[in-house]
Amino acid sequence: MCTRYSLLQPDLRRVLVQLGIAPPDPLPTSRYNVPPGSLLSAARIGATGAREFVALRWGLVPSWARAAENAPVNARVETLADKPTFREAYRRRRCLIPATGFFEWQTRGRLKQPWLVRRRDEAPFCFAGLWDTWTAPDGSAPVETCAIITTAPNTLMSPIHDRMPVILAEDAWECWLEPSPGAGATHASLLQPWDPSLMTAITVSPRVNSVRNDDEECIAPAPAVDDEQGELF
Repeated sequence: MCTRYSLLQPDLRRVLVQLGIAPPDPLPTSRYNVPPGSLLSAARIGATGAREFVALRWGLVPSWARAAENAPVNARVETLADKPTFREAYRRRRCLIPATGFFEWQTRGRLKQPWLVRRRDEAPFCFAGLWDTWTAPDGSAPVETCAIITTAPNTLMSPIHDRMPVILAEDAWECWLEPSPGAGATHASLLQPWDPSLMTAITVSPRVNSVRNDDEECIAPAPAVDDEQGELF
């Protein structure tokens, strides 16, 4: 699962510039603890065929849904091509979701230890995402929503959790955004666990457990819940 992440403003700018997208003015402020239901910064191919920056609500609602309740925030890679909720979005509406790091919770007896996972070189990265547009039955304004794709954990993540988000290398961004629905096999080959040698994980404060907290303390190293070891890998 991936249900919380961080995105610092300089990292968003860096990703947009790499993608050839003019950063908006003003650029969204830094977010340290982004929860489901929030508006996420994302990049996709727009109606003109050019890459564009968009804000998407986290929790994908397919266009055919009657209601927006229980919108999934994650899409399992194993069922993308078959599950009706994600099938058409996977074929035609893929996006990149920039991030600085993501959080995962490890079960330790009765306690939940939050971890922050980042690139070892501290560069930003992009999750593989899907998006869709939903209009309520009353005809109110359309809502654009998204989900982050998850896969099996790599060797760094497996002691922490049994899933991890799909992170795409920079040289895969163009292929992932390519709108052609005929490249299914190529897109599927990109959805692999990220190289663990490029990642690091540190324990952070339980402060991140509450979505009300969204500040630098959420991403600061903190002692583990049952010892003083702050960094495991």
